[in-house]
Amino acid sequence: MKNKLHILAFALIATSAAIAEEKTTKTTTVNADGSTDTTIKTTTGTGTITEYIPGTTFIVKEVTGPVTYLYGKTVAYVTKSGKVITEEALKTRIRVGSPVSVQYVTDGNNRVISRVVVDD
Repeated sequence: MKNKLHILAFALIATSAAIAEEKTTKTTTVNADGSTDTTIKTTTGTGTITEYIPGTTFIVKEVTGPVTYLYGKTVAYVTKSGKVITEEALKTRIRVGSPVSVQYVTDGNNRVISRVVVDD
């Protein structure tokens, strides 16, 4: 019984750690010459598309439940090997039920898509 509780506790900790990774960090560095560099960390969410209307709706079922993403000014669609998916190919490659990884930045409470990665 004790082993089962340890396994359950470990699983909960591991899940919490995975959820905790979904944070976006913005760092501004002041250089010696007074100029600044700003870095925005992009976070990745993974799951299965549950609703998809190009340019309007992009909902992914993730481990934590359904997540609604907003479209950024430009969204790149690529395969896991890095090949860019053309507008024409999007019609058959991106559909409900497809597994995806969504790279996004957080803007307030919104997750804004910058890149969608699909299987090869």
